[in-house]
Amino acid sequence: MAARKEIEIKFLVAEPKTLQAVLTKSGFRCITPSTHEVNTLYDLPGQKLRRKGELLRLRKYGDTWTLTQKARAEAGRYKSRAELETSVNDGKQLDLILRALGYQPVFTYEKFRSEWSDGRGHVVLDHTPIGDLAEIEGAPRWIDQTAKALGIAPAAYITKSYAELFFEWKRKYKRKANHMTFRECGGRASRPSSSTRKSSAEAEAGSGV
Repeated sequence: MAARKEIEIKFLVAEPKTLQAVLTKSGFRCITPSTHEVNTLYDLPGQKLRRKGELLRLRKYGDTWTLTQKARAEAGRYKSRAELETSVNDGKQLDLILRALGYQPVFTYEKFRSEWSDGRGHVVLDHTPIGDLAEIEGAPRWIDQTAKALGIAPAAYITKSYAELFFEWKRKYKRKANHMTFRECGGRASRPSSSTRKSSAEAEAGSGV
């Protein structure tokens, strides 16, 4: 089975309700209402996956578990990378299997995510501990068309991962949190930078999240 190519960009959201209204006006429908999501990244001793720019992620979205492997991202106007993904019946048991194979959880991030689609691609709206963001995923031309319809200029595109944005936020506000969770971050303290440049090797712990 060939790996799926993921192409996407993020952008900051000032007013979630306004964005939802614009999505509806633009022909999108909400296919999943805001749902709690918890993501755990795993790595081998010596951070072998991070050093190769790859990641292994176990996600719980509502009651659904998904395991995803992502290859190194391609730099450019959009975030693009190959990924393999499969549904999992018992995420807690898979966690034990991964640990038995030598993998250890290295980073956890959570958010509340709603999913929208117009039948050609997807837009997701995320409420995270460091602010509100959205992602547009689909073909490059469709991403640009959708962003324009939503009033998002190319200069506002973000290609950083959530881990990168978290570590940037942590340094900027001198926070002690080690994971991007509401408990550790104290909720929505402030929004991350919209710069699309990768900030440090440390942040690559989740270079495709």
